[in-house]
Amino acid sequence: MQAHTLPVSNYSIKLTKPSSYIHCLNPNPNPNPSPTHFTKFHSDFKFRHGFCNSAKRVSESPNNWRKHVVLAGIGTQGLQGKDDGFYIRRCVELAKKAIGCTSPNPMVGCVIVKDGQIVGEGFHPKAGQPHAEVFALRDAGESAENATAYVSLEPCNHFGRTPPCSEALIKAKIKKVVVGMVDPNPIVASRGVAKLRDAGIDVTVGVEEEMCKKLNEAWIHQMQTGNPFVTLRYSLTVDGSLSDDVGEESMEAGGYYSRLLQEHDAVIISSKSLEKHPLPESKEPNSNQPLHIIIAKSPNPVIQIPKHTHEESSSKAIIVTNQEMVVGSEQGIETLVLGQMKLTTILENLKGRGLCSVLLDLRGGFDDFNEILKGAEVNFVQKLVVEVLPVWGENTENTPALEAIKISQRAGLKNFEPKKEGKSVLLEGYF
Repeated sequence: MQAHTLPVSNYSIKLTKPSSYIHCLNPNPNPNPSPTHFTKFHSDFKFRHGFCNSAKRVSESPNNWRKHVVLAGIGTQGLQGKDDGFYIRRCVELAKKAIGCTSPNPMVGCVIVKDGQIVGEGFHPKAGQPHAEVFALRDAGESAENATAYVSLEPCNHFGRTPPCSEALIKAKIKKVVVGMVDPNPIVASRGVAKLRDAGIDVTVGVEEEMCKKLNEAWIHQMQTGNPFVTLRYSLTVDGSLSDDVGEESMEAGGYYSRLLQEHDAVIISSKSLEKHPLPESKEPNSNQPLHIIIAKSPNPVIQIPKHTHEESSSKAIIVTNQEMVVGSEQGIETLVLGQMKLTTILENLKGRGLCSVLLDLRGGFDDFNEILKGAEVNFVQKLVVEVLPVWGENTENTPALEAIKISQRAGLKNFEPKKEGKSVLLEGYF
């Protein structure tokens, strides 16, 4: 593995160039994971506005992956002696194939192992489809008997839109189950683990737990609080001015901005940004587009919504305004008139749509965000993403930028991480 250190401003950024795909698999997992204790949480668990349109991603067969004798850069014949952490990390990689498609459900991956060989794999493709365990058991067939099932999230033990996975594992005569993290959903809350143990199955809990939590951070936050996970994003020039631009590489497939749009259920933008930019859409392959929440404050009695770049885009738009206005568009656009343009008010009015994650994107007419940022309670914004562009701006006072900084000062940032993103520097942290 080659490493390069690039000095950027006051930061030293280390870039790694992996020799193979296996760089995502930690070679030194914690050999003695501690059990996890969870508290039961209550929330409104409602369904979002659309599903993933990725037929290719959903139908991709794990059998085809092993047909090429490749598993994250390692032949399956070399899996003997791998620990539990190795297989849970593989579960996470499988689960990521459904990024942006499972909401309001979590992303989950499952691996079935027998005699040191992977005999079955699966992931949950979208809400309403079978869960990861079902796909993995189908893939394993009769080989699942007396095998070990690895799953990134505790198997469900209730009848919802699909039958309980705990019963499927018991019926398949699985000998052991290794769970990445316990499900915070109060409907599950360790009942799946208890069901498996009552059936005589050996269960290990809490392997690569932090990785599994990171995978579904937005869904977990919604389960615990009943509110969506909010990411605040904006761009700065090198002299600290708020910028309306996004790095060109960032918007392309694989860029951070394209990935953010894929990962979030909705994006909040200013109506003024539509005068210069099209509706933001993810460029990731087969991506499910976010719901567009467009802030339009007076005086702006007429707003024109541009067409989607993708003809088959299932993305919808809602205009949030403080007065009635005319919407020019060939598409069906909803209008939501609010007396207060606060973040809490907006999220409360959209609660019935089952949004697990929202991207608050300060792009366009920054004045539209004044009231939103001033009224943004610290606990309603969970993550910060800042792109520092390699350009010089006008270093003038900008109220929205100052309000965004105040939010950071009030809450403080943890797990703050700078990294290179094309020609820009990306700063990420959690409140």
